[in-house]
Amino acid sequence: MPIRNFEEIESWKEARLLTNTIYNLTNRTPFNKDYSLKDQIRRASVSIMSNIAEGFDSNSNKSFINFLNYSFRSTSEVQSILYVAIDQDYIQQKEFDSLYDNCNKIKSLIGGLKRYLSTSN
Repeated sequence: MPIRNFEEIESWKEARLLTNTIYNLTNRTPFNKDYSLKDQIRRASVSIMSNIAEGFDSNSNKSFINFLNYSFRSTSEVQSILYVAIDQDYIQQKEFDSLYDNCNKIKSLIGGLKRYLSTSN
């Protein structure tokens, strides 16, 4: 069954969950006082889901793949920022591990979607 809207895409669903978690996490003290880091990780997480949605509505698989590449890289950005967050004691190791693993899951889903799009018409 074909996907009719971006909300049906698994990587978008997972990115939405990640973004919600990031927002909740960055509302906590002391993370919420580090305005630039809070803003950067929020923007990166929103970028993951936004690029999937924007790419879905592009007119070609090639264009969609380009947007998925942006989304993939934004996921890596979130992972990198998580290191800063744990180094600054904004998050615990268990939170870091869970979020990092969620990012890897999203990257895997994006990779699968890219492979599918590159082989379909």
